[in-house]
Amino acid sequence: MLSKIKWHLLGVCCTFILFSEAQAQSSASTYSALGIGEFNYSGLTQNQGMGGLGISFGTGWNANVVNPALQTRNTIFNFQTSLNYRRINASNGSQSSDVDGGGLSYIALSLPFKPGKLTMGMGLNQVTSVNYDLQISSMVNNAEIEAVNNINGDGGISEAYISAGYLLAKNLSIGVHGSYLFGSTIRKNQLTLFNENGTQVGSTSEYYERLTISDVALKFGTHYYFKVGEKSNLHVGAIYQGLGDVNGNAFAKLAAFGEASDPDSEGDLILDNEKGSIYIPSRYGFGVSYERANKYVIGLEGQYQNFSDFRNFLGDPLELREAIKLGLGFQIVPDFMSVDNNLKRGTYRVGLEFLQTPYYINQTTINDLGINFGASIPVNQLSLMNLAVKVGQRGTTSAGLIRENYVNFTLGFSLNDNTWFYKRVFE
Repeated sequence: MLSKIKWHLLGVCCTFILFSEAQAQSSASTYSALGIGEFNYSGLTQNQGMGGLGISFGTGWNANVVNPALQTRNTIFNFQTSLNYRRINASNGSQSSDVDGGGLSYIALSLPFKPGKLTMGMGLNQVTSVNYDLQISSMVNNAEIEAVNNINGDGGISEAYISAGYLLAKNLSIGVHGSYLFGSTIRKNQLTLFNENGTQVGSTSEYYERLTISDVALKFGTHYYFKVGEKSNLHVGAIYQGLGDVNGNAFAKLAAFGEASDPDSEGDLILDNEKGSIYIPSRYGFGVSYERANKYVIGLEGQYQNFSDFRNFLGDPLELREAIKLGLGFQIVPDFMSVDNNLKRGTYRVGLEFLQTPYYINQTTINDLGINFGASIPVNQLSLMNLAVKVGQRGTTSAGLIRENYVNFTLGFSLNDNTWFYKRVFE
């Protein structure tokens, strides 16, 4: 007979199957109008709480999608999911606007088929997100006519993945993360002309573009740790994700307002669900962490992705630069053995996260700096409630650009069970 806990876990597994056709959503930066959108470098909730750390360190109580090699630390069955909410105040120095959004962040399963030796994982995760709504006004050359462009976009790329971590030698683990990439991004540009009296001239035109992605990708990871004391370890880890030419199809059309998305309407059909690809550069990451077992961890990690190599669906380069992400994180457990006090047995995190984004506008690099907080609080002997908060700022109001002050909330849980992959000694 399965225990009641196992029935609950089977229930959430069924939930994963039901959600496998869904696409995770979140509110993205205004700058996601450029390139392929805003990339998720910060992992799951427990990673987000400490500056995105996950390349060099992971725990046995949560899944790890940042470095698949660290899955070997998952010696118990784990199901993890969360919801996110983001609120952004965007300002150009004279005007400001608030936007928000959120939804499902991810679903992750960790399956220790041979605990401590081989652990498999699967799940649904968000890779990139696009969400923006802008209005740009400018004067038409050699005419007393104002052009107003309403530009908006939504969507992104998600992944359904299967991964594996394997203990290759003492203290040395390797891992592979295979993804099926899918999702659509829809972008619109509506153009309206006004004369000097503010009266509309002619009809509103609309450019509609839909890019649908369907392809596979691989990520590789490795992890090693050194004993530097009786209860202390030094962890190092590295990842490599090869993306390259990501296949899909595109539809694009210029037509009257509200008709551009209809293939049969009048207008200029530019792309008719044509097959092609975009080129996304490979990602590299490295990290080092110092661990005092069952007490605290401090680590520093970096990731690199050269978007100057990016090519859009038409093969055109965009004015993008290198993306460099640095994360400094710390976590502490007040009293790991405090059975009667869940708050003392909880894990508390803080981190600092810096991202040099690939966006380069008006001779200005767009940087993102945030401070992170997080916690994992036990709700029974094994399972956890996970929380992460990030407060940060992206961009600047100089050079005619936009500054974003934002706050991200992520709330989820980890359901753990240690009876699935262990043989019973007593009945």
